[in-house]
Amino acid sequence: MAEIGLRERKRQRTHDAVSAAAIALFLERGFDGVSVADVAAAAEISKPTLFRYFPSKEDLVLHRFADHAGEAARVVRARPAGLTPLGALHAHFLDGLARRDPVTGLNDHPQVLAFHNMVFSTPSLSARVNDYIGRDEEALAEALGPPLDALTARLAAAQILAAQRVLARENWRRLSTGSTADSVCESAKAAADNAFRLLTSGLPA
Repeated sequence: MAEIGLRERKRQRTHDAVSAAAIALFLERGFDGVSVADVAAAAEISKPTLFRYFPSKEDLVLHRFADHAGEAARVVRARPAGLTPLGALHAHFLDGLARRDPVTGLNDHPQVLAFHNMVFSTPSLSARVNDYIGRDEEALAEALGPPLDALTARLAAAQILAAQRVLARENWRRLSTGSTADSVCESAKAAADNAFRLLTSGLPA
């Protein structure tokens, strides 16, 4: 059992080291300016070994998004009794803003800003992000489930996750033009409150 744990820790260290080497190269030269062979050389491993950890070049970047896969669905399922799904997701987003979670867009570390810019400006990465979005919508729709019918749950999931993406993109946009996370934080919270109010009550007449 201890040997299995040791192997898994070693595998995780290699995984993290390869990813760190890849992202450093991508941020320095651009995603399209770096080959898989370049990453393997920087990480001092062979290409076949690299592909055992990351099936594609895009996965070297987007495994960070995989850490948040299904997060909204988990928040809904784990919410306390008496709290609505929207209430739980609203609180979770506000908590992410307070923690400067990069997924909320409210993180002004230069490497985080550069990482987001690379993802949003690289078509192959943006396309893969859309795959994550689709799976997240399906998971959230399932978590919302009855008493909502299947179509209503899918519509609700799409609207909730779209609102969170717009909020995160707006936060990132403001930081990328020179604002600091601290200066934007209060207005980002107000924008989140407004977004979830609209999701709860709908557009004004």
